Amino acid sequence: MTDLALAVDIGGTKMAAGLVDRSGTLRERIQVPTRAGKPGSEPGSEPEGEVLWRTLADLVQQVQLRVAVDDRLVVCGVGCGGPMSPDGETVSPLNIGEWRQFPLRARLRELTGLPTYVDNDAKALALGEGWVGAAADQSNFIGIVVSTGVGGGIVLEGRLLGGRLGNAGHIGHVIVVPEGRHCVCGGRGCLEAEASGTAIAALTGHPADVAPPVMVERTGTLVGRAIASVVNLLDLPLAVVSGSVALGFGAPFFEAAQREVDLRCGLDYARGARVIAGGLGDRGPLIGAGRVGWRSEEVSV
Repeated sequence: MTDLALAVDIGGTKMAAGLVDRSGTLRERIQVPTRAGKPGSEPGSEPEGEVLWRTLADLVQQVQLRVAVDDRLVVCGVGCGGPMSPDGETVSPLNIGEWRQFPLRARLRELTGLPTYVDNDAKALALGEGWVGAAADQSNFIGIVVSTGVGGGIVLEGRLLGGRLGNAGHIGHVIVVPEGRHCVCGGRGCLEAEASGTAIAALTGHPADVAPPVMVERTGTLVGRAIASVVNLLDLPLAVVSGSVALGFGAPFFEAAQREVDLRCGLDYARGARVIAGGLGDRGPLIGAGRVGWRSEEVSV
């Protein structure tokens, strides 16, 4: 019998669910687009937030049906966009406007019948990369996701930083362009407002996957600028960057980010900090979500 974590990843563009074993292997996965839109205005229409929940619930139940007869589900781990309240009891993802103070953890616990643990999706990815990915031998690093939005998770002396309310590591709201573009958080010039897939589409009029070379370099430079601030602040030697935008842009993005880090990190302890691509590719979000579940289950035993 193989013990499995039901892993759930919720983002602004897609939602995914899968099965992750205790060794970090992703056994199954299903992915669907994230439903978005405005609440229905017709009398009796279902709020869009509930439509989104039903889409997620159907996805989760499909994955549950893929559990082999000889295997068993032990825990549910979830990575979701933030911000969120402590322990992910409620979530208010900036890129999912239909959910504000949505009781995600309780809903999934009731749906699955499993102990359920929720954390920020970028923090989850950092856990995954530190478990079986590009940072598996590292005790100090930041994991970053550059995708529809921009998020991060910080591992310091082997421990994932949580923060007062569980939102530590949100590098997407480090200021990289003073008085720059307005951000959904209410600020201006945030990394997310300047370098996310959403921002790139707004700036160019085209999806990020067809961005011109000048935009690829700009995005890498801005991500590198934010990384340099965190490296200087926390004495970190490594940034592991994943997400559809970063990995899709490839070498030119990473070269621009590394140049900016080299330029901005002149202190002895910060000099030489590296920027590398995540090692888990598109499996990372679900492996990270699985690790959220396994890690919490181990602590609770």
